Amino acid sequence: MTRPFRRRILYLPGYDPIPPRRYRELYKREGAKQAAISGYDLEFGSRRDRTGFGWGVNGNFNGTPTETEIEVLVWADIVQGSMGQSIPATYAQLLQTAWTYIGTGALFRLMRLRRGPVLAALYPVVVLLAQLCVALLVGGLIGWLLGRLTGLGVWLGVPATLAITWIGLRLWQRIDGRIFAYYLMHDYAFTAQHLGAYPPALEDRLSTFADRLAQVLSEDWDEVLVVGHSSGAYLGVSVLAELIASGRVRPDGPKLAFLSLGQVVPMASFLPGASRLRADLRALSARDELAWIDVTAPGDACSFGLCDPVAVSGVEPPDRKHPLILSAAFRQTLSPERQRELRGRWFRLHFQYLCAFDRPGEYDYFAITAGPLTLADRFAGRQHSPGRIARAVNGWTTT
Repeated sequence: MTRPFRRRILYLPGYDPIPPRRYRELYKREGAKQAAISGYDLEFGSRRDRTGFGWGVNGNFNGTPTETEIEVLVWADIVQGSMGQSIPATYAQLLQTAWTYIGTGALFRLMRLRRGPVLAALYPVVVLLAQLCVALLVGGLIGWLLGRLTGLGVWLGVPATLAITWIGLRLWQRIDGRIFAYYLMHDYAFTAQHLGAYPPALEDRLSTFADRLAQVLSEDWDEVLVVGHSSGAYLGVSVLAELIASGRVRPDGPKLAFLSLGQVVPMASFLPGASRLRADLRALSARDELAWIDVTAPGDACSFGLCDPVAVSGVEPPDRKHPLILSAAFRQTLSPERQRELRGRWFRLHFQYLCAFDRPGEYDYFAITAGPLTLADRFAGRQHSPGRIARAVNGWTTT
C-alpha cells in the first residue's frame, strides 16, 4: 500500500473576531465543492493531535493518498478586545487612524500601488462620517420640530437633537454586520495604533505561534505549511522569521513552506513604526529554509493584488529568493455566472482564496493544502505572474 503524503498546516487568519470553527466549516463546505469539480476525493474528520483547534483531511489524488492535519493559530481574543469600543471611541479611532496614514505620508504612497485597497480603507471613514451626518440631520430636524410645536425652542430642541442623533448612531451600529464600517474601522485602527508596530499582546502571541511551529517541525511530516490570509499574511512573516532566526528549523526535518493569501502587508509596512515587520520581510525573503508563495488577485479590492510585499516595502535584499508572486486570476478561474453572483460582494471576494473555483487554474487551495505535492514542487520553475508590482514606494524603510 502506498504511504500517504503527510502534511501539517498552521493557519493564521486575518483580523477576525469569529471563533475558529468558522474556518473548519468553510474548508469542509468549499473543499467538497472543489473536489467534485476537480475530480479528487476529500474526507473530513478529526486530527490525531488535539492541541488547539483544527480538523483532519484525508485525500485521494489519482490514486495517491494524503493525510493532512490543520490547526488554526488563534488570536481572535486579541481582535475581540480591540473591537470593544463605544461609538465616541470609534469616531476617535477614525480621526487618529486617518491622521496616522495621512500624516506619515503612507496613504499617498499606498495609492501609487493599488487604489482598490486604499478605497477599501477609506470606506469605513466615509460611511461612519455619512452615518453621523444623517443622524445629526434627522436629529436636528426632529429637535427643531419639537421645539416649534411645544414652544420650548432650544430648551427642548437641543436635548431632543442629541438624543435622536445618539439613537440613530446606535441603530447604524446594530446593523454593522451588513455594512462592516465599524469592523473595518477597528481593523485599520488596530494596525495604525502603534504606527505599524505590533502591540505587546500580539508580540507575545507571535512568539507563542513560533514555539508551536517549532514543535510541529520536530514531528514526522512530509511538509509543514503555514498559511496566512489577509493581515494573517504579515503575521506569518514575523512568526517564520522569528522561528528561523532562532535556529529551530532542522535541515533533516519536514519541508517548510509559507502560503500568503490576499495579503495587506503594505498597510502595515508603510507605517514608520513597522521596523520589525520590515526587518522580518527582508530576512525571510533571503532564506533557504522555506518556500514562500504569495497569491493575490487584482479583482480583490481588499488586498494589494500582485504587489510584491518585500519589494514595494523597500527592503528587498540583493540575495532575495522569495516570495513568488502569483495571481489567483479571478476573471479566468471563476465563471462569468459566478462573477456576477459575487459582484459587489467585495468582502466575500477577499475570502475567495479559501473557497472553491468553478474554473480552477494552477491555484487550487484544496489541492495545495490536501494534495500530494509540496508547495515548492507544485510551483517549481514558475515565474512571477504578469503584472507583478515591484517598485519600492515606501517612505519608511528602517529595519
